[in-house]
Amino acid sequence: MIRFARAILVAIALVSSFTFAQTNPPAAAAPAPPSPPPAKTEPAPDLLPKVQVFGGYSLLHADNGRLNGTLLDVNLREPNNTFGVRSNFNGWNAEAQYNVSRLLGVVADFAGHYGSPFTPYGTNSVGGLPSQSSYSVMVGPVFTYRRYKKLTPYVHALFGFSRSSLGSSTITGVPNPVSSVATTYDNFAMALGGGVDYKLNRRVAVRLAQVEWYHTSLNLDKYYGSAYGASLFDVGLSTNQRNLRFSAGIVVNF
Repeated sequence: MIRFARAILVAIALVSSFTFAQTNPPAAAAPAPPSPPPAKTEPAPDLLPKVQVFGGYSLLHADNGRLNGTLLDVNLREPNNTFGVRSNFNGWNAEAQYNVSRLLGVVADFAGHYGSPFTPYGTNSVGGLPSQSSYSVMVGPVFTYRRYKKLTPYVHALFGFSRSSLGSSTITGVPNPVSSVATTYDNFAMALGGGVDYKLNRRVAVRLAQVEWYHTSLNLDKYYGSAYGASLFDVGLSTNQRNLRFSAGIVVNF
């Protein structure tokens, strides 16, 4: 009898436990907190090109050092209004630049310009005018501002030398034909200025403009005197010229 009573109690306890479990299911686990959004990453800055090479067109606006058409007429013993003087010379400009840092670099600059320093006045038929060429080699520091996405402005200071050459010629179409001998002079040169490049892609940019105050120290009396005779050109022409140089072209980055 006692065993039967124990069996009934155990059965009651099991049924009660099952009923409680059905009416009170275990609490669901708390949802995991949402993961934070991925942090924004800034685009990597462009790699600094270690070497840049530039090449393009150049225009030299020359300081004539007080030489003008009237002086040429007198010194070459020709009638008034025979000669004029040229100020603009076309040519080329090339540079090789090594960048030490994003700000500082070193640049080597090479340039050449061509044309006759004399021109006929008006529409007269003067011919045989002398040809002139000038070449320069300069080196110096360049400072570049690289904060913009497309535009890269810079300034530089260049120092070196220039070689000016006047070819031999015989001027014709004038009452007194005059001949000259070839002459060449080397002189100090300095260019202070800067420009701006427009980036096309990582490798190539367009140099929109480079403008420089371009100083040369050519003794014009000796230069023209060597070609035409010292007695003809001893008129106090300048020994220093303050020129302007304009260049534009393509830049390739390595």
